[in-house]
Amino acid sequence: MLTATTRVAAAVVATLLLVGGLGLLAVRDSGAVGTGLWLVVIGAGALIALAIERNRYRSEAAERSFESVGPGGGEPAGALEPRFRRTDETFIDPTTGVTMRVFVDRTTGDRRYVANG
Repeated sequence: MLTATTRVAAAVVATLLLVGGLGLLAVRDSGAVGTGLWLVVIGAGALIALAIERNRYRSEAAERSFESVGPGGGEPAGALEPRFRRTDETFIDPTTGVTMRVFVDRTTGDRRYVANG
């Protein structure tokens, strides 16, 4: 799980790698081409990973606002909209061992997860 600061720092490093690699490719020196290609691949791969990386069990709204995560990586306690109703369904997060409670919006089927505390 990455914090907003970590994401920005990783994006800056990945962008520098990508730009540096493109610069080395532009030089067209036979020794620099291999290094430049690797820098481009690593930088682009890191940027793609950052674009698709998400915290588990969190809503898009929580991701966009960079709200702090709740225990187990779910929504923070009390952060759910009133449309979400508590269900009897729970599960244990295999990574953290935290028991998560499932909440559902019955009109849309959207599910949210909150640490069962």
